[in-house]
Amino acid sequence: MRSVVSFLFATAVLSPLAAAAQVQPHRAEYTLRLGAAANAPRIGTAVHDLTQDCAGWHLKRDIKTEIALTASWKMTLASKLDSEETRNAFRYGVVQTQNGSPREIKGKVQRQAGEMRAEIVHAGSPPDQFVLPPPTLMPVAAIGHLIERLGAGAASFPALMFDAEVIGDAFLIEVTEQNRAAVRSARPADRPVAMPAGKSWPVFMSFTRGRNQSQKPLFTVNALVFDNGVLDRLTVDTGLLSVTADLANLEMHKVPVCPRS
Repeated sequence: MRSVVSFLFATAVLSPLAAAAQVQPHRAEYTLRLGAAANAPRIGTAVHDLTQDCAGWHLKRDIKTEIALTASWKMTLASKLDSEETRNAFRYGVVQTQNGSPREIKGKVQRQAGEMRAEIVHAGSPPDQFVLPPPTLMPVAAIGHLIERLGAGAASFPALMFDAEVIGDAFLIEVTEQNRAAVRSARPADRPVAMPAGKSWPVFMSFTRGRNQSQKPLFTVNALVFDNGVLDRLTVDTGLLSVTADLANLEMHKVPVCPRS
């Protein structure tokens, strides 16, 4: 069930700073539904708030869901992420709540001297320290990498991305551009959202553990990716259930003007 709150995500991997250059700071609100049918029941909301200053990126993500498994049994899930990302470091805190029971996780990823190390701390437990594959990208840089590769005309490619919310480790993401006809239609009840002018690509992505690639994918994602880093029409499929996310509101933040180093 933790895959429900995953949301958002090797060869030809760009450097993190160059990759993140096309991502635009923004606040996106999503409506979550159980399944892809036009009349699928609404099960929650998600807010993805990405801001930028001259030191780096700041990402806050708030996901709330309530799934009725039977008429009398409901499961509530929530995930709140607060993170900071620079060229060589990613620090974050996550509070995940299931049926009113919270769990707090803090972590940091540091790239230094050609090595990428992670330290994850679960409340009440000793730190878990491990080495990540060197090409692993920080979360915002991974979105930038996705945009760069799609903009360059790559039909399919892999990427390694550190994930803070689902596995606290690296994901291997296999990305394939799809035909425009594969984009899931807007739901009749949804209010249209004005999107900034630009290009977009429909993609299919499979997510496998990056340090154990012999395993089957944990889940797959269909999404419409815009060249400013905004995502829409997401469908997360775990094999047992699918959750969809549709953009309900979008606000673009200002890009800071920073002195050149």
